[in-house]
Formats: sequence, structure tokens, C-alpha cells
Amino acid sequence: MAAPAVESFAVAALRSVMVRVRQAAERSGARAENVRVVAVSKTKPVSLIRDVYDAGHRCFGENYVQEFVEKAPQLPEDIEWHFVGHLQSNKAKTLLSAVPNLAMVEGVDNEKIANHLDHAVSSLGRNPLKVLVQVNTSGEVSKSGVEPANCLELVKYVKSRCPNLEFSGLMTIGMPDYTSTPANFQTLSNCRTEVCKALGINEGQCELSMGMSGDFEQADCIKSFLSIHVIYMRCSQKYCSCNPCFSIS
Repeated sequence: MAAPAVESFAVAALRSVMVRVRQAAERSGARAENVRVVAVSKTKPVSLIRDVYDAGHRCFGENYVQEFVEKAPQLPEDIEWHFVGHLQSNKAKTLLSAVPNLAMVEGVDNEKIANHLDHAVSSLGRNPLKVLVQVNTSGEVSKSGVEPANCLELVKYVKSRCPNLEFSGLMTIGMPDYTSTPANFQTLSNCRTEVCKALGINEGQCELSMGMSGDFEQADCIKSFLSIHVIYMRCSQKYCSCNPCFSIS
């Protein structure tokens, strides 16, 4: 009887997020319907994902390739999948082959992974794959991501050398205790301004992916974001059903 309770919580949590997103959007003068909510389901069973799917949600994300390629084929083909986080270059083709409905990779942090994704898309005959460039805004050695000063060059590389990839924006992962939140938001926003100015891109067409459940509502610039991630895990790495995490993009 335990599984249904967890699944019911997942649906309730998602609905709660939708309300929070709408309220945050209204406070900032944004349009809530322009915000995409991505339910990130790493380590969670297929049954939980299907429960949320049956409640009407269609956009999901995963973080681990092996888990992703095992779960995705068991779920409906109309799911819009996102891969979130660092992707090893030698797993790029495996991921794209196993998940034909992969809509976006959020975590291109170097030219090597960009090249591998580009070649994989080409060899599989897929439509161009949307990607977000990951920026290490907190300066943590343990975090993946290009340095802010090198962000523009990596974006230029993706746009000029990877015809099978569609640059869609920037993402970052801040410190788990949220202490770097203001700086993370501002640094990534500054990176977007620099990229868009240099490449002639409308900032409204360049997504930002940043934040967790404890800080996304602090961002006064939510109207600049195009999606929010719902992550069913604790930042402390231990799952807690009473406090799912989120990230904004």
C-alpha cells in the first residue's frame, strides 16, 4: 500500500508547484502559461512517472543515462524528455539512440560533449537537438560547467560548429545550501546578456536554468525564465516526501 501513497504525493507536489509558479509569475508580471514545468524523476520508479503522466503532465527529466535508457522505453512516446546535468561524451549516442523523444540536453559544458552530441544526432538522422550550455557560477571544483568568462566562446562553438544542435540557453547548479543564490542568478543573467548581445539573440529566446526549491521564488526576474524543474529529491541527497526540490530554467 506504500507505493500509491508516494505516487499520490508526486501528483500533489506537482500541482503545488504549478500554483507557486503561477503566483510567482503574477508577482513579477510574467505570463504563467509561458513557463514550462519539467518533472525530474531520477531514482524514482516508472510507476510514479506514469502516475504524474496520467494526471496530465508530459515533460520529464532524468540525470543518469543508464537509468534513463531503461525507464524511457517503458513510458508513452509523447513524453518530452530532458537530460539534466553533466553527460559523459561516450554515452551521448547511447542516450539518443534509446530515447528518440529526447527534447533537450541541459548540460553541455565543453566542446567534446558538443561534438559527440552533434555527431550522434547526425548519425541517427534526428532533428536538431536543443541544448543548454552549463556554466559553473559558484566556482566549486566539484561542479561541472564552463567558467563564466568562457561561456560566450562555448556558445559560439555550439552555434558555428555543431549544426545538429540548437543552442537554447544557459543553465547552472548552485550550492546546495542556497548561499550562492543571488550571485548565481546574477552571474548567469550576466552571461546571457553578454551572449545575446554578442550574437544578436533576443534575451527572451535564451532560457536560463537555475535554482532549487528554496530559492526560485526569490528571483524577481522569473519573467525571464521559460521553464521550472520539479526534482523529487532533497538537496541533502536524502529523499524526503515532504520537501521536493525545484530548479528554474
